[in-house]
Amino acid sequence: MSGGVNTALSIPVIAAALLIGAPALALEKAADVNVPAGGLGKAIQLLGRQSGASIGFRDSRLTRQRVKAVQGRLTPAQALGQMLEGTGLVARQVAAGTYLIESVPQPLARPAPVSRAPAPRAVTAPPEEEPAAEIVVTGTKRGVPLNVYPGGVQIVTGDALSLADGARGSDAISTKVASVVSTHLGPGRNKLFIRGIADSSFVGPTQATVGQYWGNSRITYSAPDPSLRLYDIGSIEVLEGPQGTLYGAGSLGGVVRVVPRAPDLGVSGGMIWAGAQAVQHGQPGSDGGVVVNLPLKDDRVALRALAFGSIEGGYIDDTGRNLKDINDVRTVGGRASLRFAPTADWTIDLSGVGQRISGADGQYAERGGNGLTRSSRIAQPYRNDYWLGDLVVRKQFGPVEMTSSFGYAGQHVFEQFEGAELANLVNLSLEPRPNAAPAAYLQTDRISMVTAETRLARRGPDGTGWVIGLSLLHNEARVNRLMDLGALSVVLTGVRNQVDEQTLYGETSIEPAERLILTFGGRLTHSRLSGDSEDVLRTLAFRIDPTADKARSETRLLPSAALAYRATDRLTLFARYQEGFRPGGIAVRQDFVQRFKGDRVATTEAGARYNARDFSLSLNASWSRWRDIQADLIDGFGFPTTANVGDGRVLSVGLSSRWQPVDGLSIDASLYLNDSHIASRNTARLIVAGVSSNLSADLAAINTERLPNVADATGRIGVSYVAPLSRSLDFQVNGFGRYVGKSTLGIGAILGQLQGDYLDTGLEFRVGTDRQAVTLSFTNLFDARGNRFALGSPFLVRERNQITPLQPRSVRLGFNLSF
Repeated sequence: MSGGVNTALSIPVIAAALLIGAPALALEKAADVNVPAGGLGKAIQLLGRQSGASIGFRDSRLTRQRVKAVQGRLTPAQALGQMLEGTGLVARQVAAGTYLIESVPQPLARPAPVSRAPAPRAVTAPPEEEPAAEIVVTGTKRGVPLNVYPGGVQIVTGDALSLADGARGSDAISTKVASVVSTHLGPGRNKLFIRGIADSSFVGPTQATVGQYWGNSRITYSAPDPSLRLYDIGSIEVLEGPQGTLYGAGSLGGVVRVVPRAPDLGVSGGMIWAGAQAVQHGQPGSDGGVVVNLPLKDDRVALRALAFGSIEGGYIDDTGRNLKDINDVRTVGGRASLRFAPTADWTIDLSGVGQRISGADGQYAERGGNGLTRSSRIAQPYRNDYWLGDLVVRKQFGPVEMTSSFGYAGQHVFEQFEGAELANLVNLSLEPRPNAAPAAYLQTDRISMVTAETRLARRGPDGTGWVIGLSLLHNEARVNRLMDLGALSVVLTGVRNQVDEQTLYGETSIEPAERLILTFGGRLTHSRLSGDSEDVLRTLAFRIDPTADKARSETRLLPSAALAYRATDRLTLFARYQEGFRPGGIAVRQDFVQRFKGDRVATTEAGARYNARDFSLSLNASWSRWRDIQADLIDGFGFPTTANVGDGRVLSVGLSSRWQPVDGLSIDASLYLNDSHIASRNTARLIVAGVSSNLSADLAAINTERLPNVADATGRIGVSYVAPLSRSLDFQVNGFGRYVGKSTLGIGAILGQLQGDYLDTGLEFRVGTDRQAVTLSFTNLFDARGNRFALGSPFLVRERNQITPLQPRSVRLGFNLSF
């Protein structure tokens, strides 16, 4: 690679392995090596070029470690051995021609919130500015250096996630990445959105607009975000969308890829942790867990296992039932991963994940008073059970890597809402009857998904290379509904959707001129869609649209093109065009089933990325055209339904930066602006027989409304400081403030209520060593209420002003111990 762009401080701690230099055809052969003494970062860049090896490390503090000069005809292993002699570092071969530099094995390191820490105290930094470690975007499926990646991307390293962050699941991602937003119906039943591409507030049969991945495996399709707890994580990558070429359907807004830490073949150890939380105006909470890593056989087999649990204390009072703090949430789960590396170029990983989230009642309140009370007549519990099993096999064929993955994901979601009153249902009246008996609406979603993918990838120098792959997907989602009227239970029409996809995709990057990288790609997908009604006679369910149950097929070609130009070693300019799509399906409207068709997004984006050692800045703007938008709505009686609402457009601008004014102090800031409109509505498909006049009026009013849930402005500022207290004891403090601007609940007059416009804050202190630490964490420092989501029960949206407040001011005292 030419130039050696500085990128370490754009992401404070590198958790992903670095891949520096292009793999050569003869990776293990001796080469002429001539590397002068100096900093490790510059030395391994030069060695990578000369030997063709891929060399990386996880800890960016090693960048300035001084190493010895190396000269002669040497293999990469020999050169690294001489270079690192006397430094306390070792180079471990993790694949053919691929080495990981790390400290002499120690017990598992803490997952503490670390900003960019000072250089090791025993080392004096050289006077010249050393190049930073190269950050690699692994979500590209072939490893593209960040400095030539042509698109918006945010990377959160695992070391930047504290144990308190891990307990928050997906909320921690939206807190740290300004381009990611979420609904807030409750953990385990939310939807994530990226870059202004948002369809609705409800989780219906539509596919999510954000592709979520756990390592190599997809974890959702037409299901809510399971909010998997983020303990023991290597990195999180947010690739702004669409990402149709590499990830296909459901990546209209982008991709969130969480990479858990893999089993370590050479280290035995573990960690335990626990925390206790006090919530102002609410009940206390607690969390704890354990992680162990066990090498089982001769550096070839290792097991890594994790178990955890938490209780989030409630803070909503229900005056209607005279109950306090009703909305506590309990989470329990775990995962295990077995790694088998029979040779240097084979790796086999078998993993399993399981988690259960149980919410005792709805997370919402009603506007007025102290913002933490509501009046309801029944409890509204929910539950999300999630499990994932996957097998990933990797084989290195010289410079080409083959990856095959097989995954099965299942999700069982149960929800109960306070429904329409009995008199309203019997008389089909929207006028409230105060003396009517309360009703409960119960919905159960059962989703199962099988995925398989095989790909070949080659990473060339300076971001060149290619990837080609074949993927298969089978997803089946069942929705069953029931109205419980006390003495009478009414079974409502349910629906089953099934999607089978076969996909061939490919992407290549070339360098036609110095510093200019062109990327071209495409994805050809064939989808077969089928569905049926549940629990009622088919003749009744399909009486409005008799053809809705007919299987049908769609074939889509999604092209993509991009360029990245390195104007200087520090400045990269990029532009990109890419498309994404979602297949259609069938949905329930009142008590009948009708079809909705697929939608498609085309996005053009341009931006710039600047990286110096102590400062980084990225700016990008995107324009998206969205056709036949699928949206989940509510009908005139409050029942969720799905329809194509028309065509829209989204303009998004993002700015993010990081600055390190002095060693140990890091400041980051980001701002995202979104402007969206439904440019043309599809009234003919929306207003159908059997729909109330109220709903027709709502749908007719959506001509220029903005898309739901995504705020017009989102901004974040974060500060991190690290200082030594003694030779082995460190003090750390991390704080953030995140502003979420105004947005609407949904599309149409019923859901047009404003939400957002609040400030979220947090502060965490840590004192400890590499093996043990005590932490003190504060959230919502100003005890703000805000309104994260203007919905509790869809049946009560018309008559009650519902809000979802921030958790009140809270403090958590925790500890962790490595062994």
